[in-house]
Formats: sequence, C-alpha cells, structure tokens
Amino acid sequence: MSHSCFNEFNEDGGCHDHSGHGGHHGHDHDHSHDNEEVLKDSLFSKVNIDQVRCMNEKVKDSIKGIFKPWDERMDTTKFVDSDADEQLIVHIPFTGQVKLKSIIIRGGPDGMSPNQMKVFVNRPDIDFDTVESEKPVQHWSLVNAPNQAQPVEYNTNVMKFRQVTNLTLYFPNCFSGDVTRLLFLAFKGEWLPVSTCYQRN
Repeated sequence: MSHSCFNEFNEDGGCHDHSGHGGHHGHDHDHSHDNEEVLKDSLFSKVNIDQVRCMNEKVKDSIKGIFKPWDERMDTTKFVDSDADEQLIVHIPFTGQVKLKSIIIRGGPDGMSPNQMKVFVNRPDIDFDTVESEKPVQHWSLVNAPNQAQPVEYNTNVMKFRQVTNLTLYFPNCFSGDVTRLLFLAFKGEWLPVSTCYQRN
C-alpha cells in the first residue's frame, strides 16, 4: 500500500504519525506484493454489512457503500457524508470474534476527510449523548491525505482489540468545513467463527 501511516499507541490514547519519517512504504518494489499482504489479513468478508449503521449520515444507509473490495478502494461514486454537522458515529458488527490489527480509511477531498478517530470495542450503545463522556479504547489523529491518495492504514494496539465482535468509530471533526466524507473503510486482522468464540447475550 503506497500511502500507509503506522501509528504507535501511547498512554493518553493518541498516536505518533510516522508518515514523515519512514512510515510510508517505498515505491521501488512490486505493488502486487502489497495487495497480497492486504488481502491476506482482510476482514472485508467478515463485516456484517447489512447491520452496519451510521448516525448523522446525510443519506440513509450510504455508510454501507464504503465497505468495498480492495480493488475498488479508489472508487468515488459511493461515500457517506455527515448531515447536521461534521460528526459521524459508525457501528460495525462482525460475523464472529475479531482480533483487530489495523483500520484503513480513505477520506473525502478538500478538507472533508476526518481529522480524528475514536474507537470503542463492543459498545453498540454509544451515541451522541454518551460518546464524549466515554473513554475510547484508542484515539488517533488522522492524516490529511492529498486528493486521490491511497487509503491510509492505522495500526491498533492489538492487545486491546483481541476480542472484538463489534466496533464503534467516532469521527468528531474534519479538516475544514462542516461536512465529513468517508470514501472507503476496511479492517485487517484475524477472525474466529461464531461457533468458536464466546457468545454475548
């Protein structure tokens, strides 16, 4: 992946952007290898897309369109925009238990990309009334990637993401304006079938 940003988790839930000093993959190798690496750990087929929901999306269920196969990551015809303000809350259930290694995001152009992401694990109850008072499992400062840039990958603190059945992503702001746009969202990690993991009531 030609535009990857790998982040280190620190105690306050932030991260260090390594994109300016070695965080990017080089451009002098075979990119088919990059694709193989992404597809090997992809959780695309393990997202229960029918049950994905988004709060404050401008067009109902448009959130479901940004979960795309890797070879469609640069598509711009499917996206989700925020409505009343720049905030978005996205609830993502998986079809089994997941050990989450990274989150891959492609945001909108011209400052519409989110500039922060807070992630909660197994908290489908999170909404706008509670999201600011609850402590996220991890908090990232996101990259304002150039228009038409490849998606950006953010590594998780895997020890805190070992038993994930659903994720809640909170995007409180974008880089400019009052509309946040997401074009692509994907996950990498390991998946366990429902029959082999603990079932929640």
